[in-house]
Amino acid sequence: MASLLRQRLIEDLRIRHYADKTIDAYVRGVAKFAEYCRKSPDLLGPEEVREYQKYLVEKKKASRSTFSQTVSALRFLYAVTLKRKETVDWIPYGRRETRLPVVLSQDELGKFFGGVENLKYRTVLMTMYGTGLRLGEALSLRVKDIDSQRMVIRVEQGKGRKDRYVELSPTLLLELREYWKVYRPKSWLFPAEKNDHPVHQTAVQKACKEARLRAGLSKPVTTHTMRHCYGTHQLEAGKDLRTIQMRLGHSSLHTTALYLHVAAGADRTTTKVVDLLEQVQGKNRKR
Repeated sequence: MASLLRQRLIEDLRIRHYADKTIDAYVRGVAKFAEYCRKSPDLLGPEEVREYQKYLVEKKKASRSTFSQTVSALRFLYAVTLKRKETVDWIPYGRRETRLPVVLSQDELGKFFGGVENLKYRTVLMTMYGTGLRLGEALSLRVKDIDSQRMVIRVEQGKGRKDRYVELSPTLLLELREYWKVYRPKSWLFPAEKNDHPVHQTAVQKACKEARLRAGLSKPVTTHTMRHCYGTHQLEAGKDLRTIQMRLGHSSLHTTALYLHVAAGADRTTTKVVDLLEQVQGKNRKR
């Protein structure tokens, strides 16, 4: 891809406030398309795009997420940067696959948290489960975002560049205070060793993988499982779907409704704070 076209694509994405990770992914996707065709994308059209999509599916065996991301990148390139909207109509998305999330029981979560040996990583994962935050959102928290007076946590510029507040349960507040006594973070809530930036996501993901093995869990567990558990357990505890959508930061209620397929007994509503961590710890103490 020519450097001028690449720069224009990046500028167009930034003007529209796309996240840095999305910009990187789009630029890589377009660059791979250009590399495959051995021409600059502004010299290519629907037939070349179709041929590349066929290559991704049949030869590359690309995952659905990779395929969809590539399509999004090419559609943006031709619609916005190259202003060739007629080409966009010839760039179809693949059929989306719907999979139900893996959800741990509260007993399993108790075992899982018990398997996280590092206090900082355990607190990150507990924060994700107690609030429904994404991993990137949890690691971007600053000490000032914890509002113990109002019992909320401020999430600045979450996915979609949106701010929101999530509930801070009494049990999570106690966990955060115990964590603070040990690490004494000043700016970032979960700082790396050098203290000038947050802990890297891969470190928490590795701790999550190791904890699953220590806990002897047969279910697959990732950091995102904490978020799925939050949504499902909140629904089972009686929280309405709209409230859960707002807490999770979903742009569409349809996304949140997925938890209806895995939640059990979600047939009532409650306006009370659901302290999920207290329930997990309570079950853990009974064993």
